[in-house]
Amino acid sequence: MRDVPANLSAALSDFVRHLRSEKRHSPRTCEHYQRDLQRLALWLAERELRDWAELSSHDIRRYVARLSRDGLGGRSIARHLSAIRRFYQYLLREGLARDNPALDIRAPRSGRRLPRVADVDQISQVLDAHPDDPLDVRDLAIFELMYSSGLRLAEVAGADLTALDMSAGEIRVLGKGSKERVLPVGSKALAALKRWLACRPAMVSTATETALFVSQRGTRLSRRSIQSRLARWGILQGASQRLHPHLLRHSFASHMLESSGDLRAVQELLGHADIATTQVYTHLDFQHLARVYDQSHPRARRRTTDRTGCEAEEGRSGQ
Repeated sequence: MRDVPANLSAALSDFVRHLRSEKRHSPRTCEHYQRDLQRLALWLAERELRDWAELSSHDIRRYVARLSRDGLGGRSIARHLSAIRRFYQYLLREGLARDNPALDIRAPRSGRRLPRVADVDQISQVLDAHPDDPLDVRDLAIFELMYSSGLRLAEVAGADLTALDMSAGEIRVLGKGSKERVLPVGSKALAALKRWLACRPAMVSTATETALFVSQRGTRLSRRSIQSRLARWGILQGASQRLHPHLLRHSFASHMLESSGDLRAVQELLGHADIATTQVYTHLDFQHLARVYDQSHPRARRRTTDRTGCEAEEGRSGQ
C-alpha cells in the first residue's frame, strides 16, 4: 500500500483480503476499511511504531485527539474506531496482537447535524430545463429520477435498463445490504427518462451493456461523473447552493414528509432499515410546522398592550 511501511501494510492487506473473501463485504466497504486503517498506519509510521502489537490504548486516545484536531466529527471518529476494533479482532485471531487497544475507547460526542435541503422552488429552478444535447438530456433524466424517487448515488449509478418499468412508472433498485426495493417514478422523471431512452442507443458501445445511464464511451456512468455533472448543472442553472446527490435525496425526503406526514412510508421509500434514521427529517419538518403555527394559530400569539394602550400581538417565540 502506498506510503505505508511494508511491515504494517502486510497485515492490513491480509485483513482487507479477509473481509473480501471470507466475510463477503462489498468492494466499497473494504475500500472504507482500508482507507481508515491506512490513515492509522501512516500515523504509526510518523511515531516510528513498527508493529501493530505495539499500539496501546493510550496511543489510540492520542490518535483520536489527532483526528479531532484534523476536523473529523464524532461520527467519523466513531467509524475509525470501529474499523480499528474490527482489525484488532482479526489480528488477535491471527496471533499478531496481544489485546485490542481500541476496545474501550469511545468517540467524542458531536451535535446532531440536520441534512441540508433545497426548497421546492429551488428544485424547480434546477430541473425546469429543456436540454438538446444528449449528455444534458441524460443528466436531467438522472437528476429528475433521484429527486422523484429519493435514490442514493450508488443506486442510480447501479441501475440497469431492465430495472425500469416505464408503463408501470416504477424502478427496481438495489440498496444498502443488497436489499432490493421497487419505487414509484413521477411523471416529470418519466418524461425525462423517455427523452433519454431515445438518445441512449446512439451512445452504448455494445448491445450487451445493461446500464440505464451510460457515459460518452458507452459504458456505465460512474458515481464520480454523476457528482461532477450535478455540480456543473447547478452552476449552469444558477442554483443558490452547491448541488450534490444527497441534497436531492434529502430534499425528496423532507418534501415527502412535509406533504404526507407519513414517516413509515418515507422510511420505505428511502430504504432505511431503522426508522430512527428517517426521523431526522421530522426535525426539518417541525421547523417548517413551527413557523406555520406561529403565523396561523390564534392561540399561538399572546396579546400585549403597546404604549398607546392598544392591543398588539406577539409571536409564540417571544413568550
